[in-house]
Amino acid sequence: MRLILLATLLLPLALFAQQALDAPAPEGIRASGTLSQELEAPPIFSQRSSARRPTRNWPQQPPLIPHVIRGYQIDKNFNQCLTCHSRSAAEISGALMVSITHFSDRNGQPLAAVSPRRYFCLACHVPQYDTEPVRISTFMNIDQVLQQAIEQGD
Repeated sequence: MRLILLATLLLPLALFAQQALDAPAPEGIRASGTLSQELEAPPIFSQRSSARRPTRNWPQQPPLIPHVIRGYQIDKNFNQCLTCHSRSAAEISGALMVSITHFSDRNGQPLAAVSPRRYFCLACHVPQYDTEPVRISTFMNIDQVLQQAIEQGD
């Protein structure tokens, strides 16, 4: 008797769970599907590598990474970026030295080493990939905004 009662209570729950798994995901940047479907993984695009530094779109924009960083170790014990970009290695490697802003604490006090809050480079600096944009950007840098204002006579 208890078994029949338990089955009666659990059957609707199991049916609801199955319907929830097959509910379609919202349409967006990635292909939609359901949780029970296995979709093909999106392609992995190659990173752009360039000797030329990409231009910044606004003041104080963190510089983009112009080289491949796949496999770089950046953890609490080691930061591979600093093997070339540290104060002592930059002159030898020819890489840009880490900005002086990375050598101060949150109160603006200077530090001898890179601040822990600036240690994980990929929090702000990103590599570029050879792919078509998912959405067309309408961003205009300050030069474009000023040029548009001049042309419109504002």
